[in-house]
Formats: sequence, C-alpha cells, structure tokens
Amino acid sequence: MSEKVREVKPGGPRGRAMGPRPKIKNPGRIIKRLMGMIMEHYSINMFLVFVCTIVAALVNVRGNLFLKTLIDDHIIPMTNVAVNGGTPDFGPLIRAILVMALIYAAGVVASFLNQFLMTFVGQGTMRNIRKMMFEHMQSLPISYFDTHSHGDVMSLYTNDVDTLRQTIGMSMPQLLNSLISITATFVSMLVLDVPLTIISCCMIAITMFLSARIAKVSTKYYVSQQSDLGDLNGYIEEHLSGQKVVKVFCREDECISEFRERNDRLRDSANKANRYANMFGPVSMQMGNVSYAVVAVIGAVLAINGFTGLTVGTLVSFLTLNKSFNMPISQVSSQFNSIIMSLAGADRIFRLLDEKPETDEGYVTLVNCREGSEGECIECKERTGHWAWKHPHQADGTVTYVPLAGKVTLDDVDFGYTDDKMVLHNIKMFAEPGQKIAFVGSTGAGKTTITNLINRFYDIQDGKIRYDDININKIKKADLRRSLGMVLQDTHLFKGTVMENIRFGNLDATDEECRNAAKLANADGFIKRLPEGYDTMLTGDGGNLSQGQRQLLAIARAAVADPPVLILDEATSSIDTHTERLVQEGMDRLMSGRTTFVIAHRLSTVKNSDCIMVLENGRIVERGTHDDLIEEKGRYYQLYTGNSIAS
Repeated sequence: MSEKVREVKPGGPRGRAMGPRPKIKNPGRIIKRLMGMIMEHYSINMFLVFVCTIVAALVNVRGNLFLKTLIDDHIIPMTNVAVNGGTPDFGPLIRAILVMALIYAAGVVASFLNQFLMTFVGQGTMRNIRKMMFEHMQSLPISYFDTHSHGDVMSLYTNDVDTLRQTIGMSMPQLLNSLISITATFVSMLVLDVPLTIISCCMIAITMFLSARIAKVSTKYYVSQQSDLGDLNGYIEEHLSGQKVVKVFCREDECISEFRERNDRLRDSANKANRYANMFGPVSMQMGNVSYAVVAVIGAVLAINGFTGLTVGTLVSFLTLNKSFNMPISQVSSQFNSIIMSLAGADRIFRLLDEKPETDEGYVTLVNCREGSEGECIECKERTGHWAWKHPHQADGTVTYVPLAGKVTLDDVDFGYTDDKMVLHNIKMFAEPGQKIAFVGSTGAGKTTITNLINRFYDIQDGKIRYDDININKIKKADLRRSLGMVLQDTHLFKGTVMENIRFGNLDATDEECRNAAKLANADGFIKRLPEGYDTMLTGDGGNLSQGQRQLLAIARAAVADPPVLILDEATSSIDTHTERLVQEGMDRLMSGRTTFVIAHRLSTVKNSDCIMVLENGRIVERGTHDDLIEEKGRYYQLYTGNSIAS
C-alpha cells in the first residue's frame, strides 16, 4: 500500500502567510444579493415583517408621546383642581390609559409576529443557501477541490452559514426596527420642538462619526477572523484524516507548533475585531447620556423662561424620545459587528457560488437500446440490444446510433494542469474493445493523469481522445462517466449499509445483483461474516472494515455498474497477497469482455495484459506485451526485475 503524504509547512499551500488582510469588496453588492435571495422566496413574509415592524415602532413612539398628554392634559389639570379644593375627575385619565393598553397590546402582537416570521424566513433562507451551495459544489470541477481544503469548504457550511442565520434572524430585524424607530422618533421630536431636535441631531452626528471610525477598523479584522477560522478548520480536518501518517513520522510536535501558529492567528484577529466592536456600545451609550443631559438642561431653561411655548409635559416627552432616539442608534452600533461578520461569511459563500461550474458542451448521449415487441430497438431501430451513443449531426440534422463497445483512442495528447507546465507529451495509444491495457512507470510519470483525462476530469491542451471513434468533447460528461467504471487506490465508502455502498455503483440494481457483484469481487465471503451481513452499517468511510475489505467493496461497487470500460488505479494495492489471489479470479471475470486500463505497481498483476505502456516523465517510452518488453531488456525489464539496464 502506498501512502500519499503531503508535506505541510507553516503558512504553506493551505496555510495563509501573514500578508495583506482580506477585505470585503463592495459590501453593498453583497447586501443586495442577499436580500434578493430572501425576497425571491419570502417577499410576502418580508412585507408582513415590515408592517409589523412599523406597528411596533409606532407603538413605542406613541407611548413616549403619551407622556405629554398624561402630564399636560391630565396630571397638571387634576393637580390644579385638587389644590383649589375640587374633586379631580379620573374618568378621562382611565379612558386614556385603557386606549394606551390596547395600543401596547397591538405592539406586543406585532413584535411576536415579527419574531415568528423572521425565524421562519431565516431558517428557510439558510436551507436554500445550503441547498444552493451543495448543488453548485456538485457541479464544480475536480480542480476546485485540488486547490481548496475540505475543512475550509466545511467552514462555509458551518461557521459562515451560522453567522448569516444569526444576522437574518436577529440582527436584520433589529436593524430594521431601529431604522423605523429612528425615523418615527425624529418626526415626533420635530413636531414637539425644533430647537431641541437640532441639538439632538448634532449629538447624534458626533456619535455616528465616532462609530464610523471604529467600524472601519473592526470590519478589516472581522473579515480576517472568518478567513483565519476557515484556515484553522482546514488544518484540523487535514490532520484528522492524516493522523496515522503524523504518528508514523513522529511529527506530533511540529503539527502542534503549526496548529498553535494558526490558532494564535485566529485569536489575534478575533481579539482585534471584538476589541474595536466592543467599543460601539460604550461610546454610543455615553454619547447618548451626554445628549440627554444637554437637552435636559437646555430644555429646562427654555421651559422655565417660557421660550418656544415649551411645556413640562412636552419636555418630559421630548427627553423620553431623545433617549429612544439614541437607543436605536446604539442598537445599530452593537449589531454592526454581527452584520460585518455575516457579510464576511456571505462574501465567502458567494465566492463559492460564483465559482465557474464544470463546462459541458457535449451533445452525444448514452441511450439504452432496449428491444421492442418485435425485437427491434425502440431507440435506434436496430437490433443492438444494448447501450448506444446517440449522435445528432448538426450539419444535416440526422441522428446516428453507435453501439457502446469500449474502444478508446488517444491521439498525440498533450496535457498540463497549467499551460506553462506540461505533464503529458505526445501520448498515442488505442484500446480495442475487450483489451486490457496496463500503465506502469515510476511515481509521477503520468499514469493516473491519463485515466483522469479519459474521464474528462480535466481537458487536454492538444490532441484528441476518442471513445468508440467519437471525440469525448462531444459526449456529455455524465454519460461518458456513466459508461466508465473506476476503482481507485484511495477507496471512499459512505455511511450506510454494505448493500447500499455496493448499490452506489448502480442505484437501480437489485439485492441479488449486488450480491452477485460481491461474489464476483470475492467480497461475499467476508460480508457474510459481518455481524449483520449485507445489512451491516458502515461507520465513517468504512472505518469498521480493514483496508483490504474496503477495497473489495469498491471493486464490487464497480462490478454492479457493469460498465464496458474499467479503470483500475492500484485497485489491489491494499490487498494482501493471499487476498489478491482470491480476488484476481473475480477481477478476471469482471474484466472479461471489457476494455480495461490498469495502473499497478505490482507488475505481476499486469503480466497478462494485451499491451503494457511504460511511462517516464509524461511520455510513453516503451509499449508491448510482457514477454516482448522483457526480451527488450529496457525500462520495463528494469522495473520488473529490479536489475539495472546494461550500458
């Protein structure tokens, strides 16, 4: 068994060096896009939320204005009556209080509906975003996952989505309520007294200026915090899956050191973000208290001297409104850090959603040439009785059907993961239906890359790859890959039963077909010895099975798909010699009648191949049967015997 070990360096490929801090580009566009996603599905709910918010805000303002009525129209007149020896009439006061009670009850109902609707909208939006992310992720090319750590991608689904949930469910409603309250309060203050309103606005302007200065600094560090969190999660995920490799090479201390570096980086960015964000509350609150004191002093002077007709009730009501005016602004400031964090998360999510999906210009499809009542194929009107390529010709509009045989041809193929660094050079080969082609060579020679190109995981720079004499660029990728069966060196099993994992190769397969596939791969024996046989639940990635057993299930999964072309990438690398002998018969039965590409380091497994391709540095340096290549005493002879080539 060969292990793929990636060296991890501090600030290396998946770590982020201490360079320029990331920034949110165009936050207005992010907010607009997020609101568009919400309104697309919940426009009616958001309209009701808006109405409820207005009602709740107006109720609060009406309660503050009631103080003026209470003092000027009820308390002072009743006090004067009592001082003059009369009996105050409490009837108007009771009626006014009852009216206010009804108004406050309406406010309670509006606030309840507001919270209920926003919870529904928030959870529904998160569901839609996760759905969009997962569906889009399935459309991304393999190259995306080569350049993004699994932990960083997982962080999008957990941390970033959760910050959005909190913002949509709590911060956004509070922000909307604050904005409406500020507007309604400002209008009410203008109605009560213009000079005091101007003074209040001047104090608010100072508060907003200070808040903006603080926000500018905290925004930068909140973006960094989200990025550092994704980096740390990626590092943890990487080392969870590679813990055995870490222990084998005794790299625990180095890994701990690198973890501390990333952990400290997250702590620093989080500390700085929260340090500045936590200044919002105290600054806003103290500036609000200063504004309240200034307005109280000036208002008292105006009321005592009778300027602008300011009454005691008006002053009390205005001071209450002044406090209410400052409170929403303080709330906006306190929610600002949450909003900035969610914008950073939304920016990362939208960057995933904006990744270009895997392109597919193919138009040739795979169809099942099933027979009709008279033995004639329903699809192609030919008596093929099996799968075929449906090939529409754009020139004349005709459609031809090419039987799926499994012939593969590579004609002068050049490929590189980047244009400036080519991996394969002038690859020429062909495989007739039913032939077994083996690729051998040293690590990094390009063996696996060729099989990836046949699957169109990557597109070539030059040359042609044909499948049944059809350029694979013309074949839809899903149909192309459906006709190919792969058994990889690194097996991956899903959480579920053994039967479900085998059936993953063909979801329409019956239980009997799955059992036959297991027998074909000689997996049936060990499966029956499991506690619940085929119904045994597998833990994460088949952790309760041995590596060899997992490999056998992967072979059975390929067998149940019954593809015409097989790609076996070190398929028996994790199987011991005894098990290999047992599975070889099953593999031979599986390969019978199918075009098979085999990549193997154990050259004994490819001796019976129809053709062996020897690769070095991305070029085919030798080709032929086992006996021919041994007789040539070239590179294959050296690999097979371990002897040096005579000079």
